[in-house]
Amino acid sequence: MSRALKASVEIDPDVNERLEKLAASRHRRPDLLLKEAVEQYVEREEKRESFRQDTLHAWEEYQKTGLHLTAEEVEEWLQQLEDGHDIEPPACHA
Repeated sequence: MSRALKASVEIDPDVNERLEKLAASRHRRPDLLLKEAVEQYVEREEKRESFRQDTLHAWEEYQKTGLHLTAEEVEEWLQQLEDGHDIEPPACHA
């Protein structure tokens, strides 16, 4: 069960002034801009962590199997996709 986090954050006076100006220019409350910024940060960091985990998993698989594609093979496949050919990726090999 999750709880809503109520937090107080000390913001540098210069940043706070900039936030106030930005909020006024967008006719929004500063706290809503902060909420949006935190949401975007969390989403971005979750994606980054997911990418990191995928990379670690791929490395572990490569170490176990030795299966891989060369950069040239991947580039050729991506070029085919870019040219409008809906083709499967090449098979990995040792």
